[in-house]
Amino acid sequence: MSIKEMDTVKHVIPWTSDQKNVLKSNGCKPTIYINSCHTQSFFEVLQCLRKEELLYDIKLETDDGVIVCAHKVVLVSACPYFREMFTCCSSAVGDKYYVVNIGDIDSNILQLLIDFIYTGKIMVTEQNVMSLLPAAIFLQLDYVKGVCVEFLQKQLNTSNCLYIKEFAYFYNCMELLSSSEEYMKTHFLKFVETDEFLSLSCEEVINLISRDDINVPFEEKIFECVINWVKHESDCRYDSLPKLMEHVRLSLAPQEYISKNVVDEPLIKNNPICKDFVIEALNFHIVNKQRRITMPQTIRYSPRQTGIKFLLAMCDASGLGKCYTSWYDPATKQLHTTKNMKMGFELCALVLIKNHLVFAFSNVDLNSRSIKMLDLFSQSLQWKSKVKILVDRNHFGVGVLDDRIYAVGGAVGTSYFKCAEVFDVSVREWRFISSMATERMDPGVGVLDNLLYAVGGFNNGCALKSVECYDPSLDTWTPLAQMSTSRRAPGIGVLDGIMYAIGGDCQDDASSVGLKSVEAYTPIDKVWSTIPDMHLCRVAPKVVTFNGFLYVIGGFDGSTNLDSVEIYDPNSNTWTMEPLPTSGEVIHGAVVIDMPSHLRSY
Repeated sequence: MSIKEMDTVKHVIPWTSDQKNVLKSNGCKPTIYINSCHTQSFFEVLQCLRKEELLYDIKLETDDGVIVCAHKVVLVSACPYFREMFTCCSSAVGDKYYVVNIGDIDSNILQLLIDFIYTGKIMVTEQNVMSLLPAAIFLQLDYVKGVCVEFLQKQLNTSNCLYIKEFAYFYNCMELLSSSEEYMKTHFLKFVETDEFLSLSCEEVINLISRDDINVPFEEKIFECVINWVKHESDCRYDSLPKLMEHVRLSLAPQEYISKNVVDEPLIKNNPICKDFVIEALNFHIVNKQRRITMPQTIRYSPRQTGIKFLLAMCDASGLGKCYTSWYDPATKQLHTTKNMKMGFELCALVLIKNHLVFAFSNVDLNSRSIKMLDLFSQSLQWKSKVKILVDRNHFGVGVLDDRIYAVGGAVGTSYFKCAEVFDVSVREWRFISSMATERMDPGVGVLDNLLYAVGGFNNGCALKSVECYDPSLDTWTPLAQMSTSRRAPGIGVLDGIMYAIGGDCQDDASSVGLKSVEAYTPIDKVWSTIPDMHLCRVAPKVVTFNGFLYVIGGFDGSTNLDSVEIYDPNSNTWTMEPLPTSGEVIHGAVVIDMPSHLRSY
């Protein structure tokens, strides 16, 4: 609008004292208005100026001669390193010294970090993270340091955890150092199979195997990894064997194992100190059987105190449908019941969110929308009621993806559902998502590669072999290759990028047949393949992944509740079975938790 036009408007709508009085009489309070786009557009303009090398007042030069232009006031506002440089040392960095050498940082990384200061955005990749993290530490950019640490934590595996640990130690990044050590401890059985473990020093091996909270179900594995480490370079490592064996709790290994595998081990037979450890362990078993003498309390007799437990939701065989909570310790194979932690209804499933929130879902028509939550971080264990799901349904599938809970399919009476909904913990509400193509009661639900899978189920008088896959980014379901066997209520487990459909019921209107067969789905091949059968038929078993194994817990064989656990080892492609002391209880849910220290004696 031109000045002339403004004058015209001014004459058309004159301002009078009466109008001023009208505004005053409204009683409107002074109001602050905030333009939410102001800060973003402000920095966008500054970034454009910097890219075009306009109005800048500082140049940052790297050792390879690359110049990055910037504005001192922007750097000072966002970066403690530059704030210290430009405010406390202003005499050294004035107008005549406006080129500053940043020799410790690669030019590409410096460019990324300056872009971040102006935009608030940073892309972390496998290729740049190992350079980006030290640079962020150097420049004291805590946000970038944090996302780099988070990125590396997600990249941890048995082949790189030692390197990442050493990297974190060198740069004094304690959070990453702790995470890498925790990973080595938690994935001990797989880590000791790597070349990285064999490259450890004697002191590093001792530091690892002496930990009371190391995640190892059998003490025999500690002994075997020590022998393997010594044999890798026996000429220079043999003298370290006694120091290592001092931290092997040999008394916790079965007596048969000691007699068969330890006594005749050449490295042990030829070492007097190690032979003493073997004799001590055998004596422990003899005394333990006779129960006449109390052995002295030493570390070699003490079980390792791992915090990993299976949280089981169980219901007694009375048929009253009242569930309570138990802990199963996979290391000691003991079941600890806490019947005071009652839920008040029969369950459909348990799921774990954010590593400490356990959600329990009802499976009874009268309570089919009921949900309870247990916070493992609270000082007392109490189930509390939470937001009900949107649709009355039972016999539905439940899965967790990106800390969101999905309820899939189900039924009420003879009405089967293909609808699904999702619960967002952050906003505490349920919302509908796209419906499946097929109505499914008792589907198995698994999560693999950021996708949700609905596997099998029951519909119109027969079990299903069809499978659908949900992509939350597209809100769409896609049909996948069918299983070779129809399965109602299969257990679903995911391990090492493979999804397993375990057991279930091959049911139709005429008959019901429990299954011991198992199928495995590989996303790359997009086909199902069979693996060896379990020992028993298991309908509706609960499946958890732990320490590189699949644990298939409970279920029923058509008429009897099963009181056993079957464990699948993908390396040997074999199943083993262990008793589960349930006394006839039905297992309705299972999740793996790292029990907080304040609850480990609960």
